[in-house]
Amino acid sequence: MSYLVLARKYRPRNFTEMVGQEHVVQALTNALVQQRLHHAYLFTGTRGVGKTTVSRILAKSLNCQGTDGQGGITAEPCGVCQACRDIDSGRFVDYTELDAASNRGVDEVQSLLEQAVYKPVQGRFKVFMIDEVHMLTNTAFNAMLKTLEEPPEYLKFVLATTDPQKVPVTVLSRCLQFNLRPMAPETVFEHLTKVLAQESLPAEPLALKLLARAARGSMRDALSLADQAIAFGSGQLQEATVRLMLGSVDRSHVMGLIDALARGDGATVVAISEGLRLNGLSAASALEDMSMVLQRMAVLQAVPSAAAESDDPDHQEMLRLSEAMPADETQLLYSLCLHGRAELGLAPDEYAALTMVLLRLLAFKPKAHQAHATHEAQAPAAQKKTLATAPPSSAPSNSAPVQQDSSSAPPAAHKPADDVPVSDDRMVPIQVKNLPVRQASEPSERTAPKVLVATEEGHFWTQTVRQLVATEAVTALVRELALQSQLIARDTDQWHLRIDSESLNQGTARERLQAALNAAGFAVKLVVEIGKVTDSPAQRNAADLAEKQKAAEDLIHSDPMVQAMVENFGAKIVPGTIKLIS
Repeated sequence: MSYLVLARKYRPRNFTEMVGQEHVVQALTNALVQQRLHHAYLFTGTRGVGKTTVSRILAKSLNCQGTDGQGGITAEPCGVCQACRDIDSGRFVDYTELDAASNRGVDEVQSLLEQAVYKPVQGRFKVFMIDEVHMLTNTAFNAMLKTLEEPPEYLKFVLATTDPQKVPVTVLSRCLQFNLRPMAPETVFEHLTKVLAQESLPAEPLALKLLARAARGSMRDALSLADQAIAFGSGQLQEATVRLMLGSVDRSHVMGLIDALARGDGATVVAISEGLRLNGLSAASALEDMSMVLQRMAVLQAVPSAAAESDDPDHQEMLRLSEAMPADETQLLYSLCLHGRAELGLAPDEYAALTMVLLRLLAFKPKAHQAHATHEAQAPAAQKKTLATAPPSSAPSNSAPVQQDSSSAPPAAHKPADDVPVSDDRMVPIQVKNLPVRQASEPSERTAPKVLVATEEGHFWTQTVRQLVATEAVTALVRELALQSQLIARDTDQWHLRIDSESLNQGTARERLQAALNAAGFAVKLVVEIGKVTDSPAQRNAADLAEKQKAAEDLIHSDPMVQAMVENFGAKIVPGTIKLIS
């Protein structure tokens, strides 16, 4: 006897055997019990979720004759009468299936509708089932509209499609529509467990979970993959063989990648990515598994009570990583992994694309996170750092100095206590607050404005850069290099620049900036170093803009009409709504 594949052998034969579509089963069951039957049904959903299966079960329910031959319309077809057996085997003369993918023209539809004038030969109802109905031509749709709206009382239409958006609304309005949902991996896993138990085949739970996840909501795909895995594993389903068959990435690789990214360890990221290449593991699978782990980490970060609500063997490692990686980086990496999957097909080498997607986080990773990653791993958990300043009216001698208004003479160079920067144009009191090391060290690098310490070289460099920008001698990345850099020293043939971003320190950008300077009459060679920048053209531009903004705000606040409205009507000026026109 020839082998019958699992997807056909375990196709549900009644509504009680249907898995994962309870909402559809309940509606059809109630309709059959109450005999409130519609003349046309439309089943939608992705491949392998049971559209054709539901159609056949519905046809059996309408035509079942019962074990004694006296049965009627029922929600529980017997499965043993002649009608049930013929429908299961595809030989029932009053049940017709038309594949619209290959029979999409008006001639095929008209040929089908010609049978509608004849009463059932063997059963109680004629049932016309049109699969992939969205593939029909517009002419074919128009040909069936009248019959679909007012069919004979003995005729039922069952339409199925994976793309209901392409079905004309004139057809949709004539049908009862049921959406069959993709099945959850847990549902597929439970069904696979039952099927393989009936087949007396040993299977590791983790292997079945891999198959359930790879099926992507399709029970037919899950059973087909199980057939393939049985053949691949010589009758056994083991995690290692299934993972090899699917090209799935071992969780240890995924955890290693996330751990390396949390520590800012680019070398380990590249090494693991190269290991995936050597082992022939799927780059897309790596990003998919990372997305799943990162989603669990985000939940643990947002809902700490979920830490004790999982039986996942990797739960403790996820918990550790959720504590090691900041929540904002988790969200960023999750987004990069999702969008990175679409980039794999664009690159000539998907593993190189995978490496670039992962290293992108390190490129966007704030310097404060990278600088303190190793220190935080070693520092005691209770270590704290105190930031303290006082309002300027009562500031003690050892408090953080406040920069003068940029409209006055250039302020003397100074360094705020504890590296706490303040506003460029006004005094900002900060309340005394205890913060963890990570929180205390981040604001000065990430969110707070940089302190401008004006120098003579900075003034010269700003004027030079503004001239280059105005004449469009520098653009794009070269312009950013010029704006974000600080001129430290000038010799007759060499200028020394400093920048605080490694991403700007590119050879091509330096060469183009040097060429622009030479064209402007400065025959010099540029030397660029990485360090703290305190007087760049960008900082001076920001200071000028802040000065103009403050002047505009002062003008509005001092306006007699505005003051009258505030005093007489309680009007308020919403902060941030005063914008410079020029």
